[in-house]
Amino acid sequence: MNKYWHVINIGIQNTLVYRVNFVFRAVFGLIPLMATMFLWQAVYAGKQRGSAIAGYTLGGMLSYYLLVTVVDALTAVTEDDWQIAADIKDGNISQFLLKPIDYLRYRICLFFSARLIYVAAAAIPVGLFIFWHRENFVLPASIATWFLFALSVILAAMLNFFMSFCMAMLAFWVLEISTFVFIVFAFEYIAGGHLFPVDIMPPTLLNVLSLSPFPYQLFFPVTIFLERVNGDSLWRGLAMQACWMGVFFCLAKYLWSRGIRKYTAVGG
Repeated sequence: MNKYWHVINIGIQNTLVYRVNFVFRAVFGLIPLMATMFLWQAVYAGKQRGSAIAGYTLGGMLSYYLLVTVVDALTAVTEDDWQIAADIKDGNISQFLLKPIDYLRYRICLFFSARLIYVAAAAIPVGLFIFWHRENFVLPASIATWFLFALSVILAAMLNFFMSFCMAMLAFWVLEISTFVFIVFAFEYIAGGHLFPVDIMPPTLLNVLSLSPFPYQLFFPVTIFLERVNGDSLWRGLAMQACWMGVFFCLAKYLWSRGIRKYTAVGG
């Protein structure tokens, strides 16, 4: 385990080189959030006070988008898939085949080290933004909700990483993975709850989406925090989230093993 702690340490040091970039990304990332919140405030302005849309009051809707920003900062994959694909195309993975280190674990360590620095950089601007909207920010009524939310966030982070790792593994067979990445990102953005709460969709469509991995990447942890899911639905959602994480973990291992058989490197 010492070697992987060393990887985390190196990842933190490398990421700190670009800490200003993380701060600017966090600050300017709030601009679309502000536009979205102003849009929903305008929508609710024409309704009676306390009225709801699909079960969301104005406070609930604004809290949703604030939480999306927080969960996204904790779980999103930024450049890992591109870096992994570049390692494959450039032959950098050859060194990992000759050393006693697992490449998947190596990338997980780098992923969490990058998330750690990004969260630290984004904490102040995002925290100030939430404080500014504190009147509309809904906190959980139960302490247990905080623990379930934390568990769901961890599962979402691992699910996001393994999905991105699987996409990057396509670099063993194709020269450019950008098309596949953008297609998956489009589904994640809509079906994952970035654009709007998934549960405002028609029930039939929502039931279909609940069988896919996308709502469990972002939407599900947010709904746990807002206490919009409970009882059997809560445990079923956590089980689905864990199952999808396991599916993509196994797929990542399989694609890696198949890709290595195809992989060739020259020079040295």
